Amino acid sequence: MTILAVPSGWRTGAITAVTEWHSPSRMTAAGLRLAVHLFLVVCLWHALYAGTTVSAGLTEAQAVTYAVLAVLIVRPRANDRYSARDTVIQHINFGTIVYWFLRPLPARRYYFFRAAGDQVYGLAWALAGYLVCLAAGVLDPPPSAGAALAFAATFALGQAVTYYLLLLTDQLCFWTIKNSSAVDIMMFTQNLLSGAYAALWFFPGWFQALSAALPFQATINVPLSFYVGRLPLSELPGQLALQGFWVLLLAALTRFLWTRAAGRVVAQGG
Repeated sequence: MTILAVPSGWRTGAITAVTEWHSPSRMTAAGLRLAVHLFLVVCLWHALYAGTTVSAGLTEAQAVTYAVLAVLIVRPRANDRYSARDTVIQHINFGTIVYWFLRPLPARRYYFFRAAGDQVYGLAWALAGYLVCLAAGVLDPPPSAGAALAFAATFALGQAVTYYLLLLTDQLCFWTIKNSSAVDIMMFTQNLLSGAYAALWFFPGWFQALSAALPFQATINVPLSFYVGRLPLSELPGQLALQGFWVLLLAALTRFLWTRAAGRVVAQGG
C-alpha cells in the first residue's frame, strides 16, 4: 500500500459515517428504524414460544438472543448508499463507474475501503444496540467464556465471508448491467441461508444440509450458534477451517473477477 493510498483509504472508508453524522435526521431515522426492528423481533419470538419452552434445541431465551443479535449483525447492510448514488449498480447505469478505473486508487482497493468503512460504521451501531439490549435484559450474555471466544473468532471470519459475498453480488452488476432484481434475490438468499431471518436449526434437515454446503451460514448462523450455546466448543476448529476455506475461495474468485470487470465497463446509452 502506497503512502498516498493510506489517507485516501481512510477518507474513502469514512464517507458513510461522515455523511450521516452531518445529517441529524438520517441519524435519528437510522436509530429509530433499528429500535423498531429490534422491538418487533423480540415480540415475534416471545409470541412464537408462547406455547412451548424448547424448539429446535433452543430455549425461548436462546431464540430471542439469537434473533436480536441477527438483527444487529445485519445492521451494516442497512447503510444507505443508494440515496447518495454510490452503489455499484447505480455507477454502472450512470456510466460513472469508469472513474473507479481512472483514479490513482485502484478500483479494487477503493471498493475495499468503502465497504470496510461501511462495515465498521454499521458494527458500531450494532455494538451500541447490543450494549443497550444487554443492559435492558432483552438478550443474554454468552453462557461461558469459551462460547464468547468462539463467537468472537467465528464472527471475525464471518465478517470476511460477508464482505466477499457482498462484493460478489456487486461484481455481478458488471455482467448483467440492469440487475436490481438479481441483486434483491441474492440479498434475500444470503439472509435466508445465513440465518438472518431465523436460526437454521428451525429448518428441515435437507435445508440445513443445503446451507452447510454453502458459505452463507458462516456469516451469521455459526457465530450466533456458538454465542447462544447451540454449537459445542468441540466444533470450533472445524467451523474455523470451513470459514477460512470460504474466505480463501471467495477472495480468489473476486480477485479474478476484478481483473475481468475493467473490460466490461460500459455506460448505458453510449
